[in-house]
Amino acid sequence: MGESTGPAVTALGALPSLAAAGSLVWAVACRRTEVRQRLARLARPTAVCAALSLITSFAPLRAGSGWKLAEVALLSLLVAVVTRWSREDHLAWALPSAALAVTLWPLSLVTGDSFLESIGIGTFWLLPVAAAVAAGAYPRRQELRRRRAVAEARSAQRLQLSRDLHDFVAHDISGIVVQAQAARFVAATDPAHAVLALERIEKAGLSALAAMDRTVRMLHGPEAAATEPLPDVSQLRPLVENFTAAGATEAHLDLPHPVTERLSREAGSVAYRIVVEGLTNIRRHAPDASRATVAFTPTATTVELRITNDLGAGRTSARRVARGGGLGLPALTEHAQALGGTLTAGPHGDGGWQLTAVLPAAPPKGKTP
Repeated sequence: MGESTGPAVTALGALPSLAAAGSLVWAVACRRTEVRQRLARLARPTAVCAALSLITSFAPLRAGSGWKLAEVALLSLLVAVVTRWSREDHLAWALPSAALAVTLWPLSLVTGDSFLESIGIGTFWLLPVAAAVAAGAYPRRQELRRRRAVAEARSAQRLQLSRDLHDFVAHDISGIVVQAQAARFVAATDPAHAVLALERIEKAGLSALAAMDRTVRMLHGPEAAATEPLPDVSQLRPLVENFTAAGATEAHLDLPHPVTERLSREAGSVAYRIVVEGLTNIRRHAPDASRATVAFTPTATTVELRITNDLGAGRTSARRVARGGGLGLPALTEHAQALGGTLTAGPHGDGGWQLTAVLPAAPPKGKTP
């Protein structure tokens, strides 16, 4: 088959190029806010243009090859746009049809060539399609990576917020519940004690509100969150004293002075969270425990933290903690492991419970690791 001339043949040969050019003009000739939407809808026009190209390439009457070169350029441009903007399920039928149209069109112009030569010609004309796909795939991949990074950051932020609410607000709320129960029982017989309980409830409520305010400020950006650092081990003494005053469990804190200096700010914050979680679990799951101990033991390169409680007169089962520990301990375990430490919890003594954390620490002053 050879090339033909005439107005009808020329119009037929120009049809695929005009259709491809019209599709591109339609996509961009609109308001800027609608361009992306139209570009994402070019997969179907691309397939139609590719079908027209195949039909005109192997029709009995064909126009000159100049129109085919224009088709190759326009189809390659459509392939790049479709690869960048169209949905993945649309790529499955738009790209193969365009690749066939660009690859097969010169085969109708050659006669007598061997099969291997035909493969070579088709492979050569497949290169523009591959280049167009690469040009569209790279920004598409970068956009997907950016969206994935944003989604992961949002997920991490939500997880951090939930941990903050659990670690701090839950502790204060559980204290409010304990104080309210105590005030209800002694209100009639010992009004003075009830007034003290109400004062502790007010203090715990203000602490919970402060924690919630800090969490809300985190939502407004890292600058707002950084204005108020999280509590560390230097604030454990009032925490333990308030815990003792709020319930029947007498808590004792053993915090040697070198511990405060050797723990980094992040490790100190994690240690504070661990103590809050341990005391909250004692209040929730062993409210009748008579004694709880929070002890820090420094070593050469670490600080060991142990939170221990006995079973108490109420004989509360320690296994209840293992079943109802919630998300606090797993989250704190991740925090400790991220710092290079460990966190374990399990039964201790005669029905009691012990939470043990080992956190990395700077070597003592005057010593090198």
